[in-house]
Amino acid sequence: MDTTNGALNRKLKMGLVGGGQGSFIGRVHVTAAVLDNRAAMVAGAFSSDAARSKASAPSYDVSPERAYGSFTEMFDKEAALPEGQRVDFVSITTPNHVHFAAAKSALEHGFNVVCDKPLTFNLAEAEELLKLVEQSGAVFAVSHNYTGYPLVRQAREMILGGELGEIQAIRSNYIQGWLRTRLEASDQKQAAWRTDPTKSGAAGCFGDIGTHAYNLGRYMTGLLPQDVSCHLKVFEPGRALDDYGHAVVRYENGALGTVTASQISHGRENDLFIEVDGTKGALSWRQEEPNVLMVRCNGKPHQLYTRDPNAPFMNSMGKAACRLPSGHPEAFFEAFANVYRFAYDDMIKRAQKQSFERRDTVYPNIYDGVEGMYFIQQCVASSRLNGQWLPLKHPAARR
Repeated sequence: MDTTNGALNRKLKMGLVGGGQGSFIGRVHVTAAVLDNRAAMVAGAFSSDAARSKASAPSYDVSPERAYGSFTEMFDKEAALPEGQRVDFVSITTPNHVHFAAAKSALEHGFNVVCDKPLTFNLAEAEELLKLVEQSGAVFAVSHNYTGYPLVRQAREMILGGELGEIQAIRSNYIQGWLRTRLEASDQKQAAWRTDPTKSGAAGCFGDIGTHAYNLGRYMTGLLPQDVSCHLKVFEPGRALDDYGHAVVRYENGALGTVTASQISHGRENDLFIEVDGTKGALSWRQEEPNVLMVRCNGKPHQLYTRDPNAPFMNSMGKAACRLPSGHPEAFFEAFANVYRFAYDDMIKRAQKQSFERRDTVYPNIYDGVEGMYFIQQCVASSRLNGQWLPLKHPAARR
């Protein structure tokens, strides 16, 4: 990979919001962002507590003068630096309730943004961010990272190219078991904010991982949703937000989809898996075995696609997401890095004042983020109405 980023002749400079001591996803973002040697981590506001923020800086090799006490301080001071010295983009890796304020401020200061999912705390915030992105011309990526797996992109091109025929059914599931007990009662950091409606938003499990399952089906098939019927459930007594849920989605072309998410299934870790049925064939993919894609057609032997960038059966999008030869597993960090890799291409175009695609991007963008928030809102509302069918196609939805 060219480390000079074309005509920029330098690496992109990254600022991080969140990711302080005890964080999981902040470290993942930084690892992925620098994986291809196209960016360098130079600044951060790692915690809402100024002392903790500065204490977190050494673990990222960020100099003390660029370890800020708040994201507002970071954006103000970074924006005052000469072009080429200031950060080019910021990654937001905080709990959900901070996403909007941090992203809004970053956009107002002219920075590109990579934001963790779900996009915001509620739909109204997401829709306001969309307007700001369109006004600013900034690159805005959302880390639905599972879209970055090579065989997910391989499957997407196969489906959009008509190899499966007309898509009639999507079954997408994300099953975990780590919240089988009330882990949040022990102040475990990751559990505490995800189960707190003042930090997570209107949904728990469905906002955290159900959005990933839904987004994966949208990304792979391109089908536009029509409406949704949903049932959410709190199985662990005393918990404030759902820990299990099931949604049925009707798509505009007549297809049916199901989304199931659980965080209370014994022995399950991060089992995101999807099956897509078409009139010519079907395929299935599992995140815990990401380098394998199964394709089936009645009357023919099952086809097992493996992640192999040198194989003739791999399409251009699948190959472009690979870094290693076959047999060397690529997984979570690399998938995350693919979101960054393709967003970087557009950040460079913006820096060079070139036009770039804003809606139909390879990486999940602001429009996908708004769709995800609408999915959460409508699922929660449908569940409260005992599964009543509600509209699901948002005006921002991209094909």
